[in-house]
Amino acid sequence: MTERVAIVTGGTRGIGAAISELLAADGVHVATVCAGNHAAAAELAGRRAAAGGSVRVHPGDVADPQFCRTLVATLVADRGRVDYLVNNAGLLVENSVSRMTGEQWDQALRVNLSAPFHLAQAVIGPMAGQGSGRIVNIGSVTAAMGNPVEAGYGAAKAGLLGLTRSLARAVARKGITVNLVVPGVFETEMTASMRPEAQEAIRAMIPLGRRGDPRELAAAVRFLLSDEASYVTGSVVTVDGGLSMGA
Repeated sequence: MTERVAIVTGGTRGIGAAISELLAADGVHVATVCAGNHAAAAELAGRRAAAGGSVRVHPGDVADPQFCRTLVATLVADRGRVDYLVNNAGLLVENSVSRMTGEQWDQALRVNLSAPFHLAQAVIGPMAGQGSGRIVNIGSVTAAMGNPVEAGYGAAKAGLLGLTRSLARAVARKGITVNLVVPGVFETEMTASMRPEAQEAIRAMIPLGRRGDPRELAAAVRFLLSDEASYVTGSVVTVDGGLSMGA
């Protein structure tokens, strides 16, 4: 069987790492993109190589449209195809609405909304040529629930729904599906570094009473990338332990 090829942005830590590892374990070649923490990226690639998987780290800025185009062109030249795109990279800069700078607002939109568009735009050609492809965007419950200090992040993640459904309609007849996965709060380095009282407050808001395991989110992404999900497009899959239902 022809080796399948995936791009996973923000794929070396937390949820992204779980997605990268699950796909690599399935025999998919994973091109994972990271903007920093190269030690974690090298460790992930080495761990998967030792297990027989194929992961290559591509350092770069997904907010740069030229980087997005070059990444896809390089993969097509090296591997002959791109089957999956998982837009997971995100940038969270917290600030009150009154103090948020124009630069912070623009950066939130560039990383969280424009980058998924530029990467999707770049992969559509190769995927259409193959007659198949899967794009999964990773959103946030902040888009639905709001957050007083995450206006830029929340707005960008909400925009992913419109982008997802517009792309889904644009490429459906080309054999490409586009879906949105909305995560809640997961066990990651970021949540582990929070104050104990903050962690407890968040846990109390989640109906299931716990934070998610990144592998649970990765499993949802894996399904949407699978052949069995060929009739699922323009959909929103929420994996948040019930958090977005509210109190």
